[in-house]
Amino acid sequence: MKTSLYLLASATFLFSACSSNNVTVDDSLGHYFDSAGVKGTFALLDNGQGRFTIYNLPRYRDSLYPAAQTFDILQTLVAFQTGILPDEKKAAIVEDSSTADPLSPGNPIDSKTTVTYAWAMRDPGPVGDRVYRQLADSIGIDTLKKWVDSLQYGDKDIKADSGRVLIRGIRINADQQLGLVKKLYFNQLPFFRRPQDLVKGMLTTEVNSNYKLVYKTGRAAYNPGPAIGWVIGWVQENEHPYFFVINLESPDGHSDVETIGIQLAKKILPKLGFFQGKK
Repeated sequence: MKTSLYLLASATFLFSACSSNNVTVDDSLGHYFDSAGVKGTFALLDNGQGRFTIYNLPRYRDSLYPAAQTFDILQTLVAFQTGILPDEKKAAIVEDSSTADPLSPGNPIDSKTTVTYAWAMRDPGPVGDRVYRQLADSIGIDTLKKWVDSLQYGDKDIKADSGRVLIRGIRINADQQLGLVKKLYFNQLPFFRRPQDLVKGMLTTEVNSNYKLVYKTGRAAYNPGPAIGWVIGWVQENEHPYFFVINLESPDGHSDVETIGIQLAKKILPKLGFFQGKK
């Protein structure tokens, strides 16, 4: 515990450090967002060269949006670091959840559902969301707030109401998201190595002979209002990682922006030369 407190006290969140000297703005990528009927931003970091390719630089750098389920990454790191979770195979029981999820009308949750945390991390639906809301309550507002404040995560706006931790309101920009996944990949976040390795293994992963694609999605919706989506992660070819972030916004609050975000990634990345094993 002393080591954990030391790490927490000395933590400083480092973002992706893009500047006008190492950024290529590629407006042609806007075609993919327009075709999908959404607006947003895309950024890719070539870590070996320290170069960024970005579409919609102001949105990438300056605009804060709800972290939504991407906050599960930080939350899981804290749970492993503090011993709340022993490993990713721990079973989670979703209880007292007989009503439909308010963000997914028509998708009722069973009164009791048992899943692993690894499964919940990859689940974009109401069960995974409920699991992580319960985990936030288990960790507690004080512990989560200490880590959020120390890491300078987003706008640090994490609160509790009537004993429940409100984790879906915290907002973050795309540059911070890119910095997070980069540091997670290299085990450079202020957590022990084991929590970081466990979380990397929990993310959605697609592997074939040409590439490895690792990502986490997120969705925040307003009724009435837009839906905000995230896809953050990395693509790896020939052992070289390239980190990316997609933030998108649909005017339709019921839109499946997580699926749209994945589709965008799988159109934009090949346009930039990925998925052929030649990077």
